[in-house]
Amino acid sequence: MAMTPAEPTTDSRYAWTRLCVTLALMTIGSAGMYVVSVVLPAVQAEFGVARADASLPYTLLMVGFGLGGIWMGRLADRHGVMRPILIGAAGLGFGFIGAALSGSIWLFAIAHGVGIGLLGSSATFAPLVADTSLWFVRRRGIAVAICASGNYLAGAIWPPIVQHFVEQVGWRQTYIGLGILCAVTLPLLALAMRRRPPKAQPAPSAPHFGTPSQRPFGLSLNGAQTMLCIAGVACCVAMSMPQVHIVAYCTDLGFGAARGAQMLSLMLACGIVSRLISGAICDRIGGLRTLLLGSALQGLALVLFLPFDGLVSLYVISALFGLFQGGIVPSYAIIVREYFPPAEAGARVGTVLMCTLLGMALGGWMSGKVFDLTGSYQAAFVNGVAWNLLNLTIAFTLLRRTRRLALQPA
Repeated sequence: MAMTPAEPTTDSRYAWTRLCVTLALMTIGSAGMYVVSVVLPAVQAEFGVARADASLPYTLLMVGFGLGGIWMGRLADRHGVMRPILIGAAGLGFGFIGAALSGSIWLFAIAHGVGIGLLGSSATFAPLVADTSLWFVRRRGIAVAICASGNYLAGAIWPPIVQHFVEQVGWRQTYIGLGILCAVTLPLLALAMRRRPPKAQPAPSAPHFGTPSQRPFGLSLNGAQTMLCIAGVACCVAMSMPQVHIVAYCTDLGFGAARGAQMLSLMLACGIVSRLISGAICDRIGGLRTLLLGSALQGLALVLFLPFDGLVSLYVISALFGLFQGGIVPSYAIIVREYFPPAEAGARVGTVLMCTLLGMALGGWMSGKVFDLTGSYQAAFVNGVAWNLLNLTIAFTLLRRTRRLALQPA
């Protein structure tokens, strides 16, 4: 009689192999987030629009990315992650090619919002983060960090490649090539993601890890999630200022778009290191404390952009910004897994990560609008610092609530 192969378990060799495929999926699927920043100056010049209007495609992309994450997360909860990935492959293919063929900034923006964001990249972010958190217990923090590093690995790889092809063949031909690449590679990788996660297991017992309950932080489920959602918007409004506008900022300072693309690549490469380090820290101190640490360091890096605008200084601060803020977004997924019921992981992680993406969308547009009103990015950096303080306040408040609850008798 043929033997039935053993079901894979958490933290198993299969789980780590699956994580490698997840990393590749996210690296390819997240390309759109960074490609649009690189082509922003060329698109603005071709369509003859203001900086805020040229930032609109990124804003719609992030809105679609976030809203699609909720739907894709629920779809993954019911059917596994393979089905969302196949939808995402089609969405990215049509989105990139549709953007390449667009004749106005509005059609270009819609292609980003619907194709690349809502139906495309959303399938390769929140569902994959939630899925990874279900395959690991002892090394959940580092595993989620590796998974989420695909988002930054995309930022490190794609900007210089896209900048090269934009200079050689133009942004439209570059977009067509990206669409074909996504439509071919993502379905092949999706075949390795057919298995469903094992049953949920409790996390290691430690004072800094939360316990999943119906009242996380002493709040209702929806109340606690709302707090995390507001924090997610705030941190990513601040985070988006350098990530979205560093290329345009360098162009305005006279350093050129190529220098800005290099800084963006450096920033996100350092973000990979930051996410891995933060994942290891998270396994030791928990998601909430990791969020608080990352928020404080991100605020410090944003402040450094204000007095320094030399070429060397911007390279250094870009690297520091990447090193300081990379662990913030993955910490939300860990917090959800530590404090919320595991059966709702896909939908709740998708909702919180949607708010981080909406924060990126809002911040990308807001920074461009502030620039149009003031003629300078200095006020935009100050705006980012203010939003970062809101995130820091929420993280500190939730941590205080958990400490108070821990001191109360059962």
